[in-house]
Amino acid sequence: DKMPNLAGLCRTSEVFGCEALCMANAKMTKDQSFQSISVTAEKWLPVREVPRTALRQELLALRRQGYALVGVEQTHNSVPLDEWRFSPSTALVLGAEKEGIDAELLPLLDGCVEIPQSGQLRSLNVHVSGALVIWEYMRQRRHAPA
Repeated sequence: DKMPNLAGLCRTSEVFGCEALCMANAKMTKDQSFQSISVTAEKWLPVREVPRTALRQELLALRRQGYALVGVEQTHNSVPLDEWRFSPSTALVLGAEKEGIDAELLPLLDGCVEIPQSGQLRSLNVHVSGALVIWEYMRQRRHAPA
């Protein structure tokens, strides 16, 4: 939800060649602060506006298109990131900074990954979490058999 997080995710998504970034308010990309943090990545990465009220339908549409839906969330069934094997067509679902992914959306997901942590806080900034998961996805794709 926070502009710096979304701008950072935009930049990270473009750097790693993601297909698109969906966010509740795409108008935010016009903000000069957003563009400063994203280093204008929104010019090269498709940013799609998906209001929260339409997120369920968007996820179902992605599933019909063949995407695996993977949440980045700490749940009792989450798999450590380094143990998850990503499908080539994966849509990552990131939640709000403090609330996480809406509970009603969790049943739609093919699974959730969590980032192994050893500190006391047990919480990473959503942009940092997204960057780590995108990097792991790209690492697996780079090393996947042809």
